[in-house]
Amino acid sequence: MSSDVPVPSPQEGLEMAKVSQLNGQHLRRLIEAAMSWLKTNQQAVNALNVFPVPDGDTGTNMVLTMQAAYQEIINSRETNIGKMAHAVAQGALMGARGNSGVILSQIWRGFARALDHLDTADPVLFSRALSAARDTAYKGVVRPVEGTILTVMKDVAKSAEAAVAGESIDFVTLLTRVVESADESVSRTPELLPILKQAGVVDSGGKGLYYIFEGMLRFLTGLSLDVPLTSVQPLAAMQLENSMETIEPGQDFEVVVDFRPSKPLNLDQFYADLEQMGTSIQVGEGDGMYRMHIHVPIDNRYQPIDYTMKLGTITRVSMENLLAQMEDIEKKTSEEKIELTPIEPGQIAVVAVSPGHGFSRIFASLGVAAIVEGGQTMNPSTEQILKAFEDLPTDKVIILPNNKNIYMAAQSAASMSVKKVAVIPTKNAPQGLSSMLRLDHDGDFDRVVEEMTEAMNDVKTGEITIATRTAQINGINVNEGEVIALLNGSLVESCSSLKEACRTLLQKADTEDHERVTLFTGADLTKPVLDEIVEDIRAAYPSHEIEVHYGGQPHYHLIVSIE
Repeated sequence: MSSDVPVPSPQEGLEMAKVSQLNGQHLRRLIEAAMSWLKTNQQAVNALNVFPVPDGDTGTNMVLTMQAAYQEIINSRETNIGKMAHAVAQGALMGARGNSGVILSQIWRGFARALDHLDTADPVLFSRALSAARDTAYKGVVRPVEGTILTVMKDVAKSAEAAVAGESIDFVTLLTRVVESADESVSRTPELLPILKQAGVVDSGGKGLYYIFEGMLRFLTGLSLDVPLTSVQPLAAMQLENSMETIEPGQDFEVVVDFRPSKPLNLDQFYADLEQMGTSIQVGEGDGMYRMHIHVPIDNRYQPIDYTMKLGTITRVSMENLLAQMEDIEKKTSEEKIELTPIEPGQIAVVAVSPGHGFSRIFASLGVAAIVEGGQTMNPSTEQILKAFEDLPTDKVIILPNNKNIYMAAQSAASMSVKKVAVIPTKNAPQGLSSMLRLDHDGDFDRVVEEMTEAMNDVKTGEITIATRTAQINGINVNEGEVIALLNGSLVESCSSLKEACRTLLQKADTEDHERVTLFTGADLTKPVLDEIVEDIRAAYPSHEIEVHYGGQPHYHLIVSIE
């Protein structure tokens, strides 16, 4: 487990289970336990993605939100539970990422409100705080959808209310009821949300909330918080490129090993052994083959390989010097500075969330004043968005989230500013670029917002990537490893080649009725493959304008704009 997530002592938890009143320090330890257990099961939550695309990030977003909450209280000696709860809520609010993170921050906000001015809380007051958390979370969403984290929170609050009604119970009993209720609620989410049933998964945000409460209970009952109980993630869903963001001191090498075990793998033991060697551990499985990823000190760089060799047959080994990689990245970044548009007082400034360096350059050329890196698998926090525009020398700001999972964080940032801030609900980068064509820095603010909002609908957006698991969505059978195409967020094709996926995507988009097709290439797309796709498009649509730009987005080979 990563060193940034402390693991509370089981003995300390057992001692705390005896208390009848929780104070601020008790709450701090419960938050720590919840965060630890959620982090342990992060990849399991990430894998619960509705569409089989490599951007399942709910677990990551919830972990980062909880880590931000914990950082707010990590060194606090506050014993007042009300004050401690408000610190948790403030940290979660600023660190909230993705829709799940924003809703989680609202849960902690409601929880804190119910504990205002209280030194301690007994199980009855704790139950009332859960009820307030439910109410605040629902109020924070314009159109609440059942079968999500909201439903799980509602069921948790209901079970807690019933648990304390008419009987005296301790915290272990209360949390046991809460965890049981959360588990049952998560299992029912596919019945409430048809898309979950289609995909064959439960709601990821609800599952994350379950792990939060289960972590608290496991702490109080002296159980482990650092060994996951669930199976490994699908091989295709592993996100090794993001592991560079969490390099711990002393972890000099990244080791990736593909192997086929000679006998069934004991996952609990496997994880436990790997944790003795290093950090940033990921394990994926597909068709009987396992992939193990780990960061280790230089002296231990061969240890994971030797260990894995004893478990079966190794098929591939990769070893990279992390420090050298980071130096290359930093050098490349410094050489590729982007010139943003300077803004004068009184002008309208635009902040755009960009999924890749190429997109950032295009947004800059169209007049954005600030860029926030983010997109699929890398949702920026509320605080990051707020910081991007708070120091700009104007009180008129427009935010382009360019991702449906960043919209709520953008709204949260807007609500925290004294400036006049509008969030245009762009769901992808092409919509954001289309909006930028209507920008007038010196125009009437409300009129510009209206025109930019209208402009985002002038474009259809396609996305092409690789399926991370087998599923059936919208009547389309998807096999893990196939190329899939999405049009305006809906799955339209699963096939064996990028060219075929692109062809079907353009057909479904009624491209013949439009004039321009723009391809934004991903970081991993090779030129020969791109040339073949472009040639195929030109042959199918000879009268259309075909443009190609480097987008630089991860995971998605192509993002396609049809105008």
